[in-house]
Amino acid sequence: MRILIAAASLFLFSAAMLLTSFIAADPNPPERITVIANEQARRVDISIDGQPFTSYIWPATLKKPVLYPLRTAKGTIVTRGFPLEQRPGERVDHPHHAGLWFNYESVNDIDFWNNSDAIKPENAPKMGAIVHRSIVSAKGGSQQGELDVESDWITFDKKVLLQEHTRFVFHGGPGFRSVDRITTLRALDENVDFKDEKDGLLGLRVVRALEIPSDKPEVYTDASGHATTVVKLDNTGVNGTYLTSEGKKGDAAWGTRGRWCNLSGLVGDEPVTITILDHPANPGFPTYWHARGYGLFAANPLGQKIFSEGKQELNFSLAPHASVTFRYRILITSAIATPESTEAAYKDFVAAYR
Repeated sequence: MRILIAAASLFLFSAAMLLTSFIAADPNPPERITVIANEQARRVDISIDGQPFTSYIWPATLKKPVLYPLRTAKGTIVTRGFPLEQRPGERVDHPHHAGLWFNYESVNDIDFWNNSDAIKPENAPKMGAIVHRSIVSAKGGSQQGELDVESDWITFDKKVLLQEHTRFVFHGGPGFRSVDRITTLRALDENVDFKDEKDGLLGLRVVRALEIPSDKPEVYTDASGHATTVVKLDNTGVNGTYLTSEGKKGDAAWGTRGRWCNLSGLVGDEPVTITILDHPANPGFPTYWHARGYGLFAANPLGQKIFSEGKQELNFSLAPHASVTFRYRILITSAIATPESTEAAYKDFVAAYR
């Protein structure tokens, strides 16, 4: 059954690409993908074929810009609502897990990952925030939409550690949606050190249905020793599972390396796979998967000492005025993807960015 679903997905993807080629031949093709900025509302809305896909938002209640929510081609939301929107039956742990984000736990010993309005006041000086500065460009098109933005990574006392330029590229057609996130970080007048830690780098928090069914409460502790309890909930409709390029499945995917990782399951009646694709040009490739059963799906290439239990160590660093670029694709298909179809998608992504 999974093979049939995956084959149908590949057929739909091929048909969408064929349709795109016909559109490209039109001297005035329709704008299938729209990217509409509303800076007063602190958001940019992306739609595909007249249907909302996602929004780039920087609300005052969050400590970084995020993409929220993310939807399938059928409109099904695949990201958790909390802390932005409360939904019945969802977890309310880790208030810093919102939508799709990019940050890290230790940047010159400042924690950008765990920051939120829920932290204790005495911990605030240890935390950093990513502040949206400007929309460089926002444009739609017949084949893709593009959004370029700039942000600053700042300390509690407003010192800028990093300047960020991110380019989002949006694609979609029958049965699939995708986001490419190409992020360049540039140091200013001092070294910027990324100590090997667990929490990073590209993160996504998913709906309850795509979690792995839990049989007990769990307690997770960050680098500062702060513990968060993730309670056991009713598992009705919960059926997610991970699969990496190296064949690691379910909870066994956590702390292992791979070129890509799938999170698949039924959301309602719709089969869904969220895939994160790593790029060979990224530091720390292939990434470690910080993929938790409770719905945190993250790629962390910088935490090698933690995930390898000390066998490997990266301690990535930027010299003054140096820069680094990270390239990821998040692919959302209305199918239970096979390793073969995912490997083909991976090769397409690698070919797109040399």
